[in-house]
Amino acid sequence: MKQGLLIDMDGVIYSGEELIQGADRFVKYLLEENIPFTFMTNNSQRTPAEVIKKLKGMGIKVDEKHIYTSAMATAKFLSDQNPEGTAFVLGEGGLLNSLKENGIKLVDTDPEFVVLGEGRNFSLEMVQRAVDMILAGAKFITTNRDPSPKKPGWNNLGIAATTAMIEEATGRVAFSTGKPSPVMMRSARKFLGLETAETTIIGDTMETDIQGGVQMGYKTILVLSGIATKERLGHYAFKPDMIASSVDEIKFPLKWWTRK
Repeated sequence: MKQGLLIDMDGVIYSGEELIQGADRFVKYLLEENIPFTFMTNNSQRTPAEVIKKLKGMGIKVDEKHIYTSAMATAKFLSDQNPEGTAFVLGEGGLLNSLKENGIKLVDTDPEFVVLGEGRNFSLEMVQRAVDMILAGAKFITTNRDPSPKKPGWNNLGIAATTAMIEEATGRVAFSTGKPSPVMMRSARKFLGLETAETTIIGDTMETDIQGGVQMGYKTILVLSGIATKERLGHYAFKPDMIASSVDEIKFPLKWWTRK
C-alpha cells in the first residue's frame, strides 16, 4: 500500500525565518526514498513559487507538487461550488492567483462570494464594502481561522481577528476552508493522490493539524518544535498517534505503514 505525508510548515520545518534543526535531512530522506509528501500550509498569501523560494533559501529544494496552500483549497472548493462563480477578495497574490487559475472571476460589485485571506494590502474601506456585500447576500468564505501570535511588532493583524470583525458586522458566520476544515484536509490528500488509510499528517498544532487529521481518519504525528507542549495534551479530547520532539526524530517506515 502506498503511504504518504501531509506536512505542516511553520513550527515543523521552520520557525519564522529559521530552519528547525534536522528538517533539511528529513526532507532529503523523503525525496531519496520517493515517499509522497506535500507541505500543507494555511497561509494563503504566498504562491507555491514563493513558498518554494523560501524553502530553497533554507536549503530545502522541492517543486510545486510538494506545496498545497489554503488558497489552493479555497479556489478548488469555490470552483466545485460554481465553475463560473464570482468573488470579491480581501487577500494577496497566492489567493488571487489560485482563484483566477480555477476560473473564479474577481469582481468589485455583486459577487457570489466574499473571500477573506491573510494580508495587509486591503483597507478598512474594503472591509466595509465586503460587509455590505455579505449583507446583500454574498456568501462569506475565510481561508482559515489561524489566530495572531499576539507578539509585539507582529506585522499581521491575524485572519481570525479580521474574520471575527466581519462576522460581528454582518451577523454571518464565515465558512472556513483551511485546516482543520475537511475541505482542505480532503483536497490536500487528493492532491497527493492518496487514500484515507494511506495518509499521515505531521503538525505542531493540536487545534489544526492533529484535530483535522483525527476527524478525517488520518494517522497523526505531533511535533513539539512549534506551538504544542506535552503539558497541555491532556486538555484535548483527542490525541496524536505519535509524538516527536521534531521531524528529525521520526523514523521510517512508521509502525502503522504497511506495504503490499
